[in-house]
Amino acid sequence: MGRLKIGVIFGGRSEEHPVSVKSAREVARNLDLEKYEPFYIGITRSGAWRLCDGPDTEWENGDGRPVVLSPDSGVHGLLVLEQGGWSTVRLDVILPVLHGTLGEDGAMQGLLELSGVPYVGCDVQSSALCMDKSLTYAVAGSAGIATPDFWTVAVDETVDPALLTFPVFVKPARSGSSFGVTKVSAPEELPGAVETARQYDSKVLIEAAVVGSEIGCAILGNGSELVVGELDRIALSQGFFRIHQELSPETGSDNSIAIVPADIPEESRLVVQETAKAVYRALGCRGLSRVDMFLKEDGEVVLNEVNTFPGLTSYSRYPRMMSAAGLPLSEVIDKAVSLALTGKLR
Repeated sequence: MGRLKIGVIFGGRSEEHPVSVKSAREVARNLDLEKYEPFYIGITRSGAWRLCDGPDTEWENGDGRPVVLSPDSGVHGLLVLEQGGWSTVRLDVILPVLHGTLGEDGAMQGLLELSGVPYVGCDVQSSALCMDKSLTYAVAGSAGIATPDFWTVAVDETVDPALLTFPVFVKPARSGSSFGVTKVSAPEELPGAVETARQYDSKVLIEAAVVGSEIGCAILGNGSELVVGELDRIALSQGFFRIHQELSPETGSDNSIAIVPADIPEESRLVVQETAKAVYRALGCRGLSRVDMFLKEDGEVVLNEVNTFPGLTSYSRYPRMMSAAGLPLSEVIDKAVSLALTGKLR
């Protein structure tokens, strides 16, 4: 049996473009070339698609060939612009290493569905649902999962500060990696925080602050067959957790450290893991996701957010949690591909 032809899509037009490129570099380093024949498709910040040698090349500076993913399932892969016409590359599976808008919000997943090529990760519905934090809370809350109190602010709307108990967090409803997030401690800070969030999304979420430890849970699988990584706990020295906002995240965060395994009681660990699995299933996640929660002093677990394609960089939380549970990134990729092709963990 020959190697699987795997399309690795990375880059993208969102503010998380650099993170996606770093994630793709780790995927490239951990891809078993005896099993896979990779085809790297980089999407520039302006939205141009390039078939390139990999995320370490000069693909954004003009190297690589123009390419598109065919929405015609009869092609089952890529259309590559050559001199004098188009050539095709048939793909067996696609790994969309994309974060944020137009990558993790259902838009790319819709194109992948049209292409007919199996792909790793959440489908259109769960991607869109988890990207919108207000919808995430609404669905999770209806499933009996605790969520923060929250308010949404649409375009041209304002919110009466008298309705709020400070501090609150103001954030884009549909964004990631803490871009546009502000902690607001007083009413006069609210208008500026809303405008900051609107730089990333027209829909703004105001969320009551939850006092507790921030705990992450890495999940891999479908339905009832789930693998859960070791939990992590974000230890803060000041402020709030702002992932990917540092100047040099590879050397560590400016104000936090992820402790893996999380230094919490065993009873709490089991409750957090079961809650994370319940969130994953309630939101229809498949393939892989990272569920972030708050663990309060009284033991209650409150949902924070769900990342349907978490970062896979050298400093990202998801691969660290899986590695601590005995699954290096190479095995995570293998299992995620198996899920995309068969629906089962192998």
